[in-house]
Amino acid sequence: MTQATHITDLRARMADLNDQFRHHGATAVLAAALNRPEFGQLAMVSSFGAESVALLHLVAMVQRDTPVLFIDTQMLFAETLVYQAEVAERLGLRNVKIIRASEAEIAKRDPYGAMHASNPDACCSLRKTEVLEQALDGFDGWITGRKRFQSGTRAALEFFEFEEETGRIKVNPLARWSREDLQDYMEENRLPKHPLVAQGYPSIGCAPCTSKVAAGEDPRAGRWRGQTKEECGIHFVNGKMVRKGEAA
Repeated sequence: MTQATHITDLRARMADLNDQFRHHGATAVLAAALNRPEFGQLAMVSSFGAESVALLHLVAMVQRDTPVLFIDTQMLFAETLVYQAEVAERLGLRNVKIIRASEAEIAKRDPYGAMHASNPDACCSLRKTEVLEQALDGFDGWITGRKRFQSGTRAALEFFEFEEETGRIKVNPLARWSREDLQDYMEENRLPKHPLVAQGYPSIGCAPCTSKVAAGEDPRAGRWRGQTKEECGIHFVNGKMVRKGEAA
């Protein structure tokens, strides 16, 4: 089988899966991804941010030893680091891997810790994108907490995607959940909320690039405020958003 044929086959499989699971919920999507041999070895990537606990809880219910990758950019809020440890312990997550850029690489490229102000894309690349890419090496795909309502770039998000450039499958179990679905799920299951949410941070990233959101603003308005930047870059390949149908 040629590479082109292989890619075409995987695209078709993702399309078939999205059609097959069109009327299914997040739990069914997640269970299929984690238990079907065709998906290979998957890891979950979580920021342990404002909405992360819902998917982490689902993963804990379906397969508690799923590898969970947490990127410590070394610029996170202290509250996020504490919350990460508390949630992992409470949910009984057995395989959380904390990943970060090496001290040598940060010293070389961002010695003063100010890159986020002059070149936020490069900062995200150094502290998040490259770190995650290295950590995902050896995995066949990854599970994300992205949802359609979060931004315009995610409006057509499907449950299953294929990243042609990396050859990995991306699974988005909560793609069709609304903000209300998330809140209801968290309340029904009595899941702990990130402490910064109550302080006006409905979307939480690195401390220097996250600000409070006023009433009536888009929940992600506090991320990279005043810039055109909407994504940290981990859902881009070669500078382009990867989503179903992009390269068709």
